[in-house]
Amino acid sequence: MDRSPRIIFMGTPEFAVASLDAIVQAGYEVVAVVTAPDRPAGRGMKMSQSAVKKYAVEHGLHLLQPDKLRSPEFIDELRSLRADLQVVVAFRMLPEIVWNMPPMGTINLHGSLLPHYRGAAPINRAVMNGERETGVTTFKLQHEIDTGDILLQERLPIGEDETAGEVHDRMMLTGARVLTETIRGLCDGSLKGMPQSSVPVKDLLPAPRIFTEDCRIDWNQSCLKIHDLVRGLSPVPGAFTVLNGKILKIYRSAIVKESPADTAGSYRTDGKHYLQFACSDGYLSVTELQLEGRKRMGVEEFLRGFQG
Repeated sequence: MDRSPRIIFMGTPEFAVASLDAIVQAGYEVVAVVTAPDRPAGRGMKMSQSAVKKYAVEHGLHLLQPDKLRSPEFIDELRSLRADLQVVVAFRMLPEIVWNMPPMGTINLHGSLLPHYRGAAPINRAVMNGERETGVTTFKLQHEIDTGDILLQERLPIGEDETAGEVHDRMMLTGARVLTETIRGLCDGSLKGMPQSSVPVKDLLPAPRIFTEDCRIDWNQSCLKIHDLVRGLSPVPGAFTVLNGKILKIYRSAIVKESPADTAGSYRTDGKHYLQFACSDGYLSVTELQLEGRKRMGVEEFLRGFQG
């Protein structure tokens, strides 16, 4: 198109802020930002603003916080803004009347190499599954979730001890850059969508949301499997086990390649430097943890106050 597109941005968490900022810094016209309504949070249940709202307010961007995305008032306001393009990053599922509104369509940034890891937890699931590579994908929204035509992709390596949180932070910046490249390609006509059905894959790997039972450690599994679970759930929601009747969350670990002399799930410690749990094929050494009712800490600090 001959002019800069009028863009509506939709997002909520910190992950989306980097993309919004990249769009603003690139000089695109953001005619509105749509984010979640303020919610009560914390012990005092004070009203909390989304990270995207805070950015929008700081930068004087027009803000919308609809409770219902199908409400006539919200739909009418979207129409009045005459956006050419909508950009979605870490937001709610949109009804067709919303995503199909702008003439250039609605594009989404997803934290995986689609078509793999469609769903709510692509970063967590990739790390939990021991993947050594992931990536970001921009695509056009359509009816089925995360199934639209691929626009751009970029690969990201995953370190063998890297947590989902660390991958998230790197991906956030890569995704913001890929998103602005996508907008530029759509505007100058150099970018065409590729159907996901044309990507050769055998078994699609899903990324459903994380439930509590997904976080419970099964010590009968291998050290590597458990280590990947710990990494994939760190820093939130956290892999957990039970220690002396209390929930113990484990955020970082290391594998000890040694034939276990103890039953799976039992632990050994010198009371000063290490805490290790027996797995099916070795020991998992816990390096960062949080016992129910206490703060998150390193293992040596934890052991100074631990009565095993």
